[in-house]
Amino acid sequence: MEISIILLLLILPLAGAILSIVLSKNQGHAKYIAIGFSGATLALALFCLYDLSSGNFIFNDSLTWVDTEFVRISFAVGIDGMGMLMIALTAVLVFLVAIFSKSESDRPSTFFALILAMEVGLMGVYMAADYFLFYIFWEVTLIPMFFLISGWGGPRRHYAAIKFFIYTHIASLVMLIGIFMLAMEASAGGTLDFSFAAVKGASMAGLFDPTFQLIVFGMLFFGFAVKMPLVPFHTWLPDAHVEAPTAGSVLLAGVMLKMGSYGIIRVCLDVLPEGAVQWQGAMIVLALIAILYGAYACIAQKDLKKMVAFSSISHMGMVLLGIATLTGIGIQFAIFQMFAHGLITAVLFMVCGIVGHNAGTREIPLLGGLAGKMPIFAAFMMFGFLASLGLPGLVGFVAEFGIIMAFFDYLASIDLLWPIVFALASLMLTAGYYLWAMQRTLFGKETDKIDLSNVHDVSRSEGFSLGVLCALIALFGILPALAMGMLEHMPLVISGVVT
Repeated sequence: MEISIILLLLILPLAGAILSIVLSKNQGHAKYIAIGFSGATLALALFCLYDLSSGNFIFNDSLTWVDTEFVRISFAVGIDGMGMLMIALTAVLVFLVAIFSKSESDRPSTFFALILAMEVGLMGVYMAADYFLFYIFWEVTLIPMFFLISGWGGPRRHYAAIKFFIYTHIASLVMLIGIFMLAMEASAGGTLDFSFAAVKGASMAGLFDPTFQLIVFGMLFFGFAVKMPLVPFHTWLPDAHVEAPTAGSVLLAGVMLKMGSYGIIRVCLDVLPEGAVQWQGAMIVLALIAILYGAYACIAQKDLKKMVAFSSISHMGMVLLGIATLTGIGIQFAIFQMFAHGLITAVLFMVCGIVGHNAGTREIPLLGGLAGKMPIFAAFMMFGFLASLGLPGLVGFVAEFGIIMAFFDYLASIDLLWPIVFALASLMLTAGYYLWAMQRTLFGKETDKIDLSNVHDVSRSEGFSLGVLCALIALFGILPALAMGMLEHMPLVISGVVT
């Protein structure tokens, strides 16, 4: 039973993607196929939440893929607390994106098939227990996102798609070299074994010397940093978000960016603890730069969607800051921030998509008076903005407060408190650009440069998706233990690093 459960999390969306393509002649069924299969996947993911009783991987499954004298690769998968949180987030967002997206869009069968294929890759990344399999699923996610941007994006979609692919694929190749170095060092001249267990065992046995950890940690960190993305590897993200369709932006920011921070925790910290200590200072500096640069860049943006894209850089910098404390509480709140940002950014990109479609523009200076024309939309937009800026009672506040607290504790332990000013300054900048954008678009004076006489408020499907997301943002803001409790069930033991 356990084997079938974890495999079904991969099989269900894959079957839906194939069925959507097979029935491509009947384009009208594509959306309902996507809703049905993503809904079944979500139900299965929620069922898995009931079996997080131990600190080990649950629903383990391992099938031998390649087994020769020289190399051993397994189709090994498993779920722990962190993986389960990301899997649940993925399942929720794909289901709501399927409902939110319009069935009358161009080539809906291919469009929804790519969304379901994206879910397969994301699920695989968050449940892989073999490094080679982890890399395969990592690369799988690039393909549907490339075609979503290139096929259904804006005027510069081809440029944005190619730039996205080049940046992330080159970073993935550097990461792959690091993975091979890990497996080769762990094998000590024997059969190359890519399983998490084999590499973890070698790490605990002390086979990775400090110099090796310094080099390999840097290679792996580079691959993950580009995916997050961190400054200065971030330039692909604003282009990809601005040109991507709404569904692509939601999945890209909601769960795909989290692959980078997930990899740092799952791979770098877990098996290269001394490398983490050596890179700690650099991680803190990069995190603070991303936090401040992303927030400052948001103030200068005229495109609403581009502003939200830059805000993701700032918030993912906050995730890295929590990780860089190398403390248990810092890492747990970093994971919670990943989850919180996934919910919040989905709302933000959905409202950007709605205003762009209804008003014909996302340019902030051209918008004004939307609250009077689209009151329900305005309520969702305000809710998303306030959640992202860290309003108490919503999930973003809990996550960012925990990270700031963990960073302060770390600075106090080394008797160096002044860097906390940079993290706190970003909170003020974030509140500033969100409130300014909200005042201009919702409550500002209506301009005569665009015609808002025929705009309509959110549709039922759009309202449902946004309503569910806002309810979850409030629920986990009031009861964060519902998510934080999952993180107690993690096999993450970083000797001498995490306290």
